[in-house]
Parts: sequence; structure tokens; C-alpha cells
Amino acid sequence: MQSKGIIKFFLVLFTLIVGIQFLYMIPTRKVESQAEAYARDRSASSSEKDKETDYKVARTAYLDSMSSEKIFKVPLIKDFTYEELKSKQLALGLDLKGGMSIILQVDLRDFIRSLANQSEDPEFIKALDQASERFKRSQTDYVTLFGEEFQKVANGKKLANIFILNETFRDQINFETPDGEVIRMIREMANETVKLTFKRLKDRIDKTGVVQPNVSLDENRDLILVELPGFDNPERARKLLQATAKLEFYDVYRITDAGISAAFLEADNKLKRMSSGVDTTLEEVSMDTTYSYVYDSLGQVVDSTLQLVEAGAEDLSGGGPLLSQLMLNMSAEGLSSPPAVMGTASKNKKNIVTEYLNRPDIKALFPRDLEFRWSQKPGKDFTTGETTDAYSLYAIRKKRGSDAAPLEGDRVTDARTSSDPTTGEVVVSLNMDTRGARIWADMTTKAAQDNNREVAILLDDEVVSAPSVRQPITGG
Repeated sequence: MQSKGIIKFFLVLFTLIVGIQFLYMIPTRKVESQAEAYARDRSASSSEKDKETDYKVARTAYLDSMSSEKIFKVPLIKDFTYEELKSKQLALGLDLKGGMSIILQVDLRDFIRSLANQSEDPEFIKALDQASERFKRSQTDYVTLFGEEFQKVANGKKLANIFILNETFRDQINFETPDGEVIRMIREMANETVKLTFKRLKDRIDKTGVVQPNVSLDENRDLILVELPGFDNPERARKLLQATAKLEFYDVYRITDAGISAAFLEADNKLKRMSSGVDTTLEEVSMDTTYSYVYDSLGQVVDSTLQLVEAGAEDLSGGGPLLSQLMLNMSAEGLSSPPAVMGTASKNKKNIVTEYLNRPDIKALFPRDLEFRWSQKPGKDFTTGETTDAYSLYAIRKKRGSDAAPLEGDRVTDARTSSDPTTGEVVVSLNMDTRGARIWADMTTKAAQDNNREVAILLDDEVVSAPSVRQPITGG
């Protein structure tokens, strides 16, 4: 009798779990059906060659836009978003759901060559070649194999002679440093690089909308295993996982700079007039203020003048297509975020805000050297400390006639991670080469003198941080 009771208990428990899973699946399945209908409609006019790709792109875009929408409500308990419900569903895995499995090898050969300033030393190159061949059939890590192979071909040459020219090693080694010590330092830096690569890949995969992906690291072989259940777009996965991380540093505009907030209001009014079909040629129109920018011969903003512009015959002072999606960082009470933040928007509103701001007629309202970028992660509630769904919008200042940032990652000689003792978050410390240190000193000096203005640090076109510069940083 006792065994029957246990069986009944587990049967009831199993039935309850299945019921809850169906409860989670019903609203998400409805959204996915809408995504499929939307994708079929968007790809209907595509050529046979592009139809499947366009369908997948449209379906993914729809699901991304719905990720933070509340689609299921339990009265008096909680409202659930699509993303929350998907995360609570049982992971079916590749064997049941299909998808993609990818093994990535971190290329430490190129990493070691970069540490050696692309040295063409014959023994150095030969050791790399032989280590690469052994690595194909060995379980030993690449750095150890390289050290062993260099010992075989060195003919008395020391590794320190090759790596001492790199500014990263200049304060750590000399011409008498043993090869074993040099290999140990290379291994430490390689471990940091592999861990940063692993973390960056996880961040990228999280943005794909794939539910319950599996990303694991084999530290002994510097291998990263990626499993994407239900993912069926190999080309997108390839671009996502193989793209080189791009680190950039930019000067920024502030929402309090002359004409910036006025440009947002005028952009919202302009979009509102167009969406409502207001005839802007009417005789009776109200007037609004905006700024006209004055540029120098290089296209830099040197002055701005206040002017009246037509705002339409009706009250168009806000709440239009743009500012109904973007919460502007300016109100009667003052700023709700640091001044470098233009405004905030939820995850599923970012794309539409970006589309509005990238329209040629809207871009013309802002300075020509201004481009918008979103924060990499959502912000936190200042009261509770909990992560919100609000992403911050920044306005970076680009160099006229160039897509290159004033300072890029190729000037970084060393990157190390540590843990912030206060927040527990990962902190990355950077060292720069001589030229990078000079550019960084110039940027931070100007920012510090300009009312402690912020400098934006971008990774893959997303703002990781925008710290206020209190004093010039001249040590690189």
C-alpha cells in the first residue's frame, strides 16, 4: 500500500509539472504563430533564393520585439513576458528539438604572434608551425606545445629576446628571463584571453533569443562548445560567433548640450505630423524652437543658434511615435540618468527607436557628427538595485569624414579581468601602447576640462560604460 501511495504522489506531481508546462507553452505558442504569420507575409514578395532567409530574419525580428512584452497574467501574482515563459519551459536539447552544435577553437597561434609584435624570427615561426601540427593530435594546450617546440629549435636563443619588444612584457621580463617564466606569463595572458572570448560569446548568444543555449569552456584545450537548440540559421550563427570583437572609445554628446533635447522634440513632432497626415502647408500653424548648428571646415560643431520652426497646427509637444517608445532623459524634475544618456527604452522598443533616428530627415535635425548607440546591458533601478528592462541610448561624437573611432582596441596592449568588490561584476583593466596612451591622455584631458564630460567605451557597437572623467588619465 505504501508503494502505491508513492506512485500516486509522483503521478500527481508529474501531471502537475506537465500541466504547468502546457500553461507556459500556450501563450508562447500563440506569439510564435504570430511570428510565423508575420514572417510569411514579409517574405512573400522575396525571390525563391532569398525567401527562406528573409522568413527566418523576419521571424527572429518579431520574436526579439516580443521578448519583453507581457503576454500572460496570473491575477494578483505576476505578469510574465515572452522571454520569462520561454526560460521556464523544459529544455528539449538538440536530440529532441534539433538545432546547431558548434565547437570553437581559440586561435592562440595568432595571439602569440601578436604578443611577439608579428616577429618573423625563423626559429619562432618554426616553433609555431610545429606546435600547430602537434596540437591537431595532442591533448596538451597550445602554449605548452609552443614552449616545447621552441626549445627544440632555439639553438641557444631565448624567448625573452623575441617578446621583450612588446610593451606588455617590457616591465616584466629582461634579456636574462628564463624561457619557462616567459611561457608562464604567456599562458596567464592566454587564459585571460580565452575567458574574455568565452564571456563575449555568451553575451552575443544571449542576444540571439535562443532559449536555454549551452555554452561551455574546455580550459585544458581552449575549446568552446556551443549548443543552440532550435536554431536553424547557420549563416547567422557563423557571423555571430566568428566576428572580431571591436573595442572603441568615443567622445559623447550630452542631453543638456545646446539643441539636443530640442532636436528630439522636433523629431517626435515631425514623425507625429507625418503619421497623422497633418498638412504642414496650412496657414495657421504653431511655432516651436530648435537649434541650427554652425560647422567649421572639418564639419565639427562650433556654434548653434536658436530659431523658430513650424510645429503644425495642433499641439505636437510630445507623445508622438518616437517619444512614446523612448523615455527622454529630461523632465521638469531634471535628469533621471547621467547627462550622457539621451533616454531609455525597453529591449523590444530599441529597433523601432533606431529606425526612427536613422531616417535621413530625422538625422538632419541632429549634429552631423552625432551617431546613436545603445548600452550593452539594461540599467538598474536606483531604489531596488534590480536589473530593469530599460536600455540607455547614447550619442557618440564621430570624426568628420571617418568611420574610425578616435581610439580603438588595437592600441590596447593588455587586458585583465578582476571582480568589483562592491558589485561583484567583472571589471576589465586595460593598458595601452605609447600612441594609445597619448590619444587617451588627450581625450580625457579635454573631457575633464569640459565639465567632467563622459567618454564612451564601446564593444561591438554597444556602450559598455560611459564614465565621467574627473581628471586626465595620462599613464596609458
